Amino acid sequence: MEGEGQGEVCDISEKSTHLTPALSFQERGPVAVQADSSRTSEADGPGAKQAPRVSILIPARDEAATIEHTVRAALAGTGASIEVLVGDDHSTDATAALVRAIAATDPRLTLVPIPSLPEGWTGKNHACAVLAGRARFEHLLFIDADVTLAPAAAASLAAHATATDAALVSGVPRQRMGTLGERLTVPMIGFLLVGYLPVPMMRSSLRTSLGAACGQLVLVDRAVYAATGGHGAIRGFLHDGVLLARRLRGAGHRTDLVAGHALATCRMYRGWGEAWAGFSKNAHEGMATPRALPVWSLLLFGGHILPLVLLILFGLGLLAPVAAGTALAALLLSLGTRAAITFAMREPAVTIPLHPVAVTVALLIQWNVLLRRKAAGAAVWKGRSYPLNGA
Repeated sequence: MEGEGQGEVCDISEKSTHLTPALSFQERGPVAVQADSSRTSEADGPGAKQAPRVSILIPARDEAATIEHTVRAALAGTGASIEVLVGDDHSTDATAALVRAIAATDPRLTLVPIPSLPEGWTGKNHACAVLAGRARFEHLLFIDADVTLAPAAAASLAAHATATDAALVSGVPRQRMGTLGERLTVPMIGFLLVGYLPVPMMRSSLRTSLGAACGQLVLVDRAVYAATGGHGAIRGFLHDGVLLARRLRGAGHRTDLVAGHALATCRMYRGWGEAWAGFSKNAHEGMATPRALPVWSLLLFGGHILPLVLLILFGLGLLAPVAAGTALAALLLSLGTRAAITFAMREPAVTIPLHPVAVTVALLIQWNVLLRRKAAGAAVWKGRSYPLNGA
């Protein structure tokens, strides 16, 4: 799966010279980006259009398994003048050494040691804030250390931000999944964003509640980032993508969420254990609240799990045919929606029939965190433990 996923990045990116339409795949057309063979110049010839300048910022803590591939993909960007800054957040593995080796051959790459974590900060927010303070260019592109950028990604996002006057543009990368545990958890990211975010309303309104972003791939205007406090304004929280977008909207700035399958790929977790821990961490600031989770449970259980349960009862002779027919129609609608999102985001087709189980797992994670607060513990990630809800 890893080799296949990485190969697909190259195949897609070499053909893609524009940003794909938004996640809803409606209303707005693609944004053209001029191919630019120069990767180091900060300006074209006299009279030529200035290429966008993008600082690619990568916080990294014990990412030796992926960091070299991530950095080389970022440096391979075309159509923009780029610099790449990797923040080594006290890694105990070979992360720093691998980045130094590449930096010795490419002056556009800088390794930034991250200072000790201050009280009240979460690790990623702190690392991102430090990297932003060292960046030189007008666009800040924050990516996770397991995200592989397509060559045109930075330029496409910058061009889209300029064309739409968006201070923040985020994309959902194509998610790579190598195990059953990943396929039962990761697809819910795209499903919830695409299925439950009213994209046309989000684009026509600056309502804070409609702010949405995927923290794996976020481009921000540097001046707006500084004026609104950047990651420092959300220092104690874990959901940097969503909260950063809402912070900017609260200050009157436009944000956008676009399809990212042609821009980047990502393998978030490797196996069931990592996936459960990762999504449990996010649940602390996600659905797992007394007010939100009952509503989400009603929507997700009623629309995506109950139809299958009713059909099983029909098979056991415990349900009338009329009710079974309604349940079948509901299940087909649910799987049809899942299929449309799966194909649009270029995720594995095998995840479609697994959808009811994936929704069940998502709800189990959320309820486990809500009902077993002490047993679930504080949000723990990369060897650090954080208080809940940004407290």
